Amino acid sequence: MSKYTKEDIIRLVKEGDVEFIRMQFTDIFGQLKNVAITASQIEKAVNNEIMIDGSSIEGFVRINESDQYLRPDLDTFAILPWRPQHGKVARLICDVYNPDGTPFMGDPRGTLKRVLKKAADMGYSFNVGPECEFFLFQTDEQGRPTTTTSDEAGYFDLGPLDHGEGTRREICMALEQMGFEIEASHHEVAQGQHEIDSTRSTSSTPTR
Repeated sequence: MSKYTKEDIIRLVKEGDVEFIRMQFTDIFGQLKNVAITASQIEKAVNNEIMIDGSSIEGFVRINESDQYLRPDLDTFAILPWRPQHGKVARLICDVYNPDGTPFMGDPRGTLKRVLKKAADMGYSFNVGPECEFFLFQTDEQGRPTTTTSDEAGYFDLGPLDHGEGTRREICMALEQMGFEIEASHHEVAQGQHEIDSTRSTSSTPTR
């Protein structure tokens, strides 16, 4: 059962002082794309009326087939906690459709849905337990990234050796505000290397 209806999204945008909504999708390489709309267009968005030029996206369609539509998954609505508190920004993850109302075969999210359904029909379920690992580097006087970590910590270490503990905490808090369930976070093996783990979930359709 869906968590949100169209009316819910319209209400959340209005009551939450949301000014911009990022309509997000991916290209065939998994690169995140987005069209930002203003709050005044939210009714068009939830009624699948937001168009994109697919011919400008690598691997999508030819110039004479350029019109494509974004159909938002309403349950992916989330307000981005790192954006301004006045005039907030939200996101909706979308599927890409053709003008005739059929799913675009080159949409990676649509492909994943088809594969998951095929697996479910065969009696299989999809389990995922993401472990996001990353490095934190210092920046120079111009704000450009360096290869310096200023971190001497190792696996499961804590402060004062672990200089990224506060950053991991802020990331976890932001993710939880967006609806993610965080299982754990800790310093990894290498200097400046960190890990944040989401709770394992089972699904037949992708929601994030």
